[in-house]
Amino acid sequence: MTEEILLLIGERIRARRQEKNITLEQLANKAGVTKGLISQIENNRTVPSLPVLLSIVHCLDEDMRGFFEGLQAKMVDQKYFVIRKGETKEVSREPVKGFSYKRIFSKSVNCSAFDMELLEMKPGAARRQMVSTEAYEIKYLIQGRIEYQVDKEKFEMSEGDSLVFDGRHPHRIKNIGKSNALLLVIYLF
Repeated sequence: MTEEILLLIGERIRARRQEKNITLEQLANKAGVTKGLISQIENNRTVPSLPVLLSIVHCLDEDMRGFFEGLQAKMVDQKYFVIRKGETKEVSREPVKGFSYKRIFSKSVNCSAFDMELLEMKPGAARRQMVSTEAYEIKYLIQGRIEYQVDKEKFEMSEGDSLVFDGRHPHRIKNIGKSNALLLVIYLF
């Protein structure tokens, strides 16, 4: 399966669950997994094992063929994508107070995949621990002032500044401004 299909599985589970007015907790109980796992799957934080996926699909009263039908077609043969402001989706990326991610776009490109999101940070919001990802990261600061640390090097960014780096290097971010900071974040896998 390509990365884009894996991303669409979580979205499909959420859509089917919401169509049937099933809560996260109800689906988790029926499938014999935790509510947190269902949330992580729906937000593309983890990929379900095959037995868990089969159980979830069964608990949604779907057959596998119907569940996967149309997933690939959603992204095929389009030359461009227009994403309107109201079409972004909230993403539970990490439980840090003052952080709010919204997914703008996610697609495989030439055997690679990328994920594009907006990160809004309230004044003083900060990631305390260093983190790393398995992606190249592109950050574009739309508004505000932030301090970014990659490995041991710290630097300040202002509106219009960009940052590109290998996410395998430990990094963290802090809003050092007096207003919300807004960043365009792109992950290249």
